[in-house]
Amino acid sequence: MSFYVTTPIYYVNAVPHLGHAYTTIAVDALARHHRQRGEDVFFLTGTDEHGEPVADAAHALGIEPQDLADKNAERFKALLPQLGASNDFFIRTTDPQHMAKVQEVLTRVRENGYVYEGTYEGWYCPRCADFKADNEVDEGNRCPIHHVALTREQEDSYFFRLSVFQERLERLYAEQQDFVAPRTRYNEALSFLRSGLRDVPLTRHKLTWGVPVPWDQEHVFYVWFDALLNYYSALSYAPAPGPSGETLSPSGGVDGEDLTDRFWPASYHVIAKDILRFHAIYWPALLMAAELQLPERIFVHGYLLMDGEKMSKSLGNVLDPFAVIERFGADALRFYLLRDVPFGQDGSVSTEAFEQRYVSELANDLGNLASRTLAMLVRYRDGAVPAGDPDPVLVPDFDGLSARTSELIGRAELTLALEEIWQQVRRLNRYVEEQAPWQLAKDDARAGELDRVLGTLVEGLRVVAVLLWPYLPASAERLLGALGAPDLALAGATFGAGQIERVSKIESLFPKES
Repeated sequence: MSFYVTTPIYYVNAVPHLGHAYTTIAVDALARHHRQRGEDVFFLTGTDEHGEPVADAAHALGIEPQDLADKNAERFKALLPQLGASNDFFIRTTDPQHMAKVQEVLTRVRENGYVYEGTYEGWYCPRCADFKADNEVDEGNRCPIHHVALTREQEDSYFFRLSVFQERLERLYAEQQDFVAPRTRYNEALSFLRSGLRDVPLTRHKLTWGVPVPWDQEHVFYVWFDALLNYYSALSYAPAPGPSGETLSPSGGVDGEDLTDRFWPASYHVIAKDILRFHAIYWPALLMAAELQLPERIFVHGYLLMDGEKMSKSLGNVLDPFAVIERFGADALRFYLLRDVPFGQDGSVSTEAFEQRYVSELANDLGNLASRTLAMLVRYRDGAVPAGDPDPVLVPDFDGLSARTSELIGRAELTLALEEIWQQVRRLNRYVEEQAPWQLAKDDARAGELDRVLGTLVEGLRVVAVLLWPYLPASAERLLGALGAPDLALAGATFGAGQIERVSKIESLFPKES
C-alpha cells in the first residue's frame, strides 16, 4: 500500500517561520507513522517561487526574483533537517521539469475545452496573489488576511472554466464527505461551492515572473495553478524514496524517475485554512479538467496565534524556529506544536506555554520515567532484564493502544493520538509510585516482585517509545537504543511482545536548564 503526503509549498518572498515548521512537523509525523505500518511512503515538500509577491519582494531588495528564490529556498531546505523532517523530495517550482509538466497539463486542460480568452476586473491582493470576491473584502477595500489595501485590477487573461464543474464538485462532496477534514473546513468549502462558482483567471498578462504559457508567450500561468500542480509534477522526476524514508535528494532540479503510477493520487494534502479554497475547489476541478485522479483527502489545520493574530511573516508576529531548536532541540518543538494546539484548530502559542510543557511532560513525565527505570535496572540487576510476562495490572491500559493510535493518526488526529500515548506515559509513572521498586529492592524475599516490576516498566517504555517515534524521532531512537530494542515497526508495539534482554543507562532525554 502506498501513502503519498504533502505539505503546501512555501512562498519564498521571505524566510521561514514557525508556521512553516508546524505544517512540516505534522506531515512528517504522518509520514513516519505510515512507514511504521510498513507502507510505501512518499513525503513531498518544497517552495513556491513564482508570482507577484516574489517579484515585488525581489525588486524591493534590488535583486532579480530568481536570486531571491535561490536564497530563500536554501533557508527552507536548511530548516528541514533541523526539524527532523524525513521528506523524500524537495520541489522548487523553478525546476525546469516542474515547469514543463505545468505546461503539459494546462495545455491538456485547454485542449479539453476548459480555457478561453477574456478580460478580468476585480479587487486584488498582491500578498495573497489572489483576486477577492466582493464578499471577501474588508472595510476600506482591505485584505482580510494581510490587512493591506487591495488594488482594482483589470487584465487580459485566459480563463479556466471553473463554473462548469459546479455539479461534479457538489457530487464529490456528497459522495466523499471526508474529502476535506476537519468537518468545519468541509462545511466551509461546501458553503463556498454552493454560493456558485465563477470562471477564474488561469494566466497573467502583466507579469513576467512565472511559467510561460506555451500557446501565448505574452502570458505566464497564474501562480496558484503553477503551485498546485507541484503535487503531481514532482512525481514525474523525483528520486525514489529510500527503504526507511531517508531523504535521498534534499533538493529539486535533478533527474529521478517517474513515480506517478506508484504514488498518485495523493493520500493527504495537509494545508493551512487560508488556502482552503484553492485546494478544496480549484484543485479538484483542475484535475477533473486534466482527466487526472483526485487526491483522497485534504486536511486543513488552523493558525498558530500570537496576540490573537495568525502568525505571519507579512504581519511580523513570528517565532523563530531555529532559535527554539537551538535552545531546546527539535523534538521539544515537535512535541509542543502537536501537543499544545489541537491539530485542525487555531491555537495560541507562547514561550511560557512551551517551557511549561517541556518541564512538566517531556522532562518530568517521559524523561524521568526513562532515566529512573533504566537506572534501577542497572543498579538492581546489572542491566539484565528479568524474563517473564509483564504485570497483568497494566494490560487493560495498554490493550488496543497501538490500534487506537493508528486509527487516530490515519485520520490526521495527531493531537488526540498523542494524548492516547501520553496517558500511558503517565500510567507508567503511577505504576512506579504504586510499586515502589526501591522498597522491593530492600527485601530479598520480594526479588520476584521486583523482577516483574522492572520488566514491566521496560516493556511499557518500549511500547510508548515506538508509538512516540513519529512525534519525537531522535529521542525515541535514543531510548530504544538504550533498551536494546531498535525495531520501530508498529506491528511490534504491543504490550508484552518485546524480547529485551539487557539495557543501559541513558543521559537525560530532556535536560532542564539550570
